[in-house]
Amino acid sequence: MKLAQGAEAVISKEGDTIVKDRIAKSYRHPELDARLRSLRTKKEAKLLKSLPVLGPKMLDTDDKERIVMSFVDGVPLRDCLDGKPALARDVGVGLRKLHDKHIIHGDLTTSNMILSGKEIAFIDFGLSFHSRRIEDKAVDIHLFKQALASSHWRVEKEAFEMFWKGYGKDDSVRERFAVVESRGRNKEKY
Repeated sequence: MKLAQGAEAVISKEGDTIVKDRIAKSYRHPELDARLRSLRTKKEAKLLKSLPVLGPKMLDTDDKERIVMSFVDGVPLRDCLDGKPALARDVGVGLRKLHDKHIIHGDLTTSNMILSGKEIAFIDFGLSFHSRRIEDKAVDIHLFKQALASSHWRVEKEAFEMFWKGYGKDDSVRERFAVVESRGRNKEKY
């Protein structure tokens, strides 16, 4: 059963598994397209194997365009955060675990998180990558803050404060986050 289709892939549920099929791009040269889809599939599969947080477990891949993952049962965080902004604390805890393993999510929206039981599971690692750069970690947090502002504006401030409580003290990331935020504010002046 098809669950979703994005720019890069079709997501389907088959029994107790989720299947992600990267779709061909007709505007790219066929050899380049096949190579890009294969590289992105291998990279995502490798990352899924090393997740330090609750999320889908990689079960199988053809290393070309398909990843079979475990199904994460629960409610998308986008559907429950407004009523429970304190859940953002658990997002902070989980993201800190990812960042401590130098995993950058890259698409940190509440649509890519599932409240599974009492835990937050992170999903959709299609844009994820490994990086030790403080800048990349700060940009990841900035993306989450933007998601709160656009989808959860009623609880944005409280949720973001709870997020920082969960993320914990890391002055280098907080300082870089302030720089990233100031670049966004300065851009609006032009």
